[in-house]
Amino acid sequence: MSSTPLHARTDLEKAPAHSVSPTYQSHEGGAPLANRNITPGGHPLDSTQPAFPVYHRKFANPAPLGLSAFALTTFVLSLVNVRSSGVSTPNIVAGLALWYGGLAQLLAGMWEFAVGNTFGATAFSSYGAFWLSYAFIISPWAQIESVYTDETELAHAVGFFLFGWFIFTFMMLIASLRSSIALSGVFFWLTITFMLLGIAEFVPAHAVGIKTAGGAFGLITAFNAWYVAAAGLLTPDTSYFVLPIGIRHKQD
Repeated sequence: MSSTPLHARTDLEKAPAHSVSPTYQSHEGGAPLANRNITPGGHPLDSTQPAFPVYHRKFANPAPLGLSAFALTTFVLSLVNVRSSGVSTPNIVAGLALWYGGLAQLLAGMWEFAVGNTFGATAFSSYGAFWLSYAFIISPWAQIESVYTDETELAHAVGFFLFGWFIFTFMMLIASLRSSIALSGVFFWLTITFMLLGIAEFVPAHAVGIKTAGGAFGLITAFNAWYVAAAGLLTPDTSYFVLPIGIRHKQD
């Protein structure tokens, strides 16, 4: 019989048998294989689609790219809408709308899906598609405008298009209210922009003035988006200073 008192037994002797069995780390890292309930990236394990294993890798932040692409394309089109330097034909925007505001922003949206940001993925993918569709509409080879022989009918059709985006943008504004003041500002100004541009298509007598006002709000939107993009780039690890954005959600 052992002379060791019961209260002096080691933690190893008192521990259940299953807790002292060896556990092995996966070569991918993460939790031990004996107790794997999170992915190697630290996300909750999702087994709802067993045919599609969940692998989380570290991605860079795609938001500055998406915001910058949106901002520059919006900036150029808004300058056209306010008839800056006498320019009123929007076809110059087609190149930006196809490749930067369109494709680059759409890719940013896909990368937001990869990092698990549903809001960012929805916003960037949708507005990337908006710019692609806008470029398609104004491109002569698409021949969309030439189908309409009545100028009023064409204006109303464009108005439908713009009001649809006004509704979507207002929805995104509501969804952004707990994010940050700066980001909500982008959707607030953009909501007004779409509303004014849509109204201009239905009021031909005042179309120029209303479209100019829409262009002015578009410029505000663009600078606001650039500010949020810069705030995402100027991080404490990479910059000597950071930009305040007025975060309203709780921080971990």
